[in-house]
Amino acid sequence: MPPVSPMLAKAVDEIPPGMQYEAKWDGFRAVVFRDGDEVEIGSRTARTLTRYFPELVAAFRAELPERCVVDGEIVIAHDGRLHFEELLERIHPAASRVRTLAERTPASFVAFDLLALGTEALAELPLTERRAALCTALDRARPPVHTAPATTDPGRARTWFSQFEGAGLDGIVAKPLDQPYRPGQRTMFKVKHQRTADCVLAGYREHKSGPVVGSLLLGLYDATGQLQHVGVSAAFSMARRAQLAEELQSLRMADITGHPWAGWADESAQASSRLPGAVSRWTGTKDLSWVPLRPERVCEVAYDHMEGTRFRHTTQFRRWRPDREPADCTYDQLEEPVSYNLAELLHP
Repeated sequence: MPPVSPMLAKAVDEIPPGMQYEAKWDGFRAVVFRDGDEVEIGSRTARTLTRYFPELVAAFRAELPERCVVDGEIVIAHDGRLHFEELLERIHPAASRVRTLAERTPASFVAFDLLALGTEALAELPLTERRAALCTALDRARPPVHTAPATTDPGRARTWFSQFEGAGLDGIVAKPLDQPYRPGQRTMFKVKHQRTADCVLAGYREHKSGPVVGSLLLGLYDATGQLQHVGVSAAFSMARRAQLAEELQSLRMADITGHPWAGWADESAQASSRLPGAVSRWTGTKDLSWVPLRPERVCEVAYDHMEGTRFRHTTQFRRWRPDREPADCTYDQLEEPVSYNLAELLHP
C-alpha cells in the first residue's frame, strides 16, 4: 500500500563489478500502484503525482498487470533525448494546463523493479528474481510503458555510460544481484558524469542562518556577450560560508545598477535572459534576493550535465581561477556529448 519510499543509490567514482547495470534516467522517480482501475503514482518524497500525468494513468490501466506495484522513472522523451524541464512544467495547479501538456508532450514510464504482483509481495526476493518477474509481467507492454534495459556485463555498462549521455541520461546505476528491495535505503550505486567549467562569479545569496554566503551565483557569457545565470554552488561548511562573506566583501556593489543582471526582478527581462531570482510555482513566496558582485572573479566548478543552457544540478566548487579572465568564461568551453537516439534504447 502507498506510500512506499523507493530504494536509493549512493555515488561512487567507478562502475563496480559483479552487478546488474542500468542507465540512470533523468526524470521523476515514481512507484506506481495499480489495483484494477485504481492507480496511484507516488513520488520519491511519497507525494502523489497521479493528477499531473493523466496519460500515464490511462496507460497503466492498459499495460500493467491488474494488481501490481512497479518502481520506475517518469520521463519525457522526444527528438532523440530526454527533456527534464518539460517534466517540471507538469507540476501545475490548473488541471486544464496539465491536460494540454499531456497532449502536447506526453510522458513515458521506464520500469526497472517489481515490488508486488497479484497477491504476492516481491520486495524480499533477490534482484535477479524480481527482474525476471518484471520482464515477464511487462513482456507485452506497449509504449509509453517500457522495461529498462539491463545488463550484467561491465564492459557494456561502460559503453552505455559514454553513449547514453548524448540522449540526456546522466550515468549508470549498479545493483547487487542478490539484494532485496530496501525502501528509502541507499543500497545501490550510481556513477554520474562529471566535468568542470570556469564560471564568472556574479553574486551570492545569503544563508538562511544569517549574513554568510548561502550559494554562489554563477554565469557564462553567451554568443551575444550577455552574462547568463547558469546555476549555483552551495556545498560549504558554515566556517567556509563566513570566510566567503569576508573574502567577497570587496566585490560587493552598493546597488545593482550597472550589473549584468540588473533586470532580475523585471519579468520581461527574465523572459529573454537567464537571470537569478525568477519567481515560479517552485519558489512561491521564498526570498529570492541576492547580493550583486562585480563580475570580476572566476571560479572552477564541477558539474554533471547541462539541462538546456543551465547546469542540471548544483555544482561543486573546486577553486578560484585568478589566471582566467571573466570574458573567457563562455559556453564554448563546455564539452558536448555525442548525440544518441533515445529510441534505440527504449526500443532495442
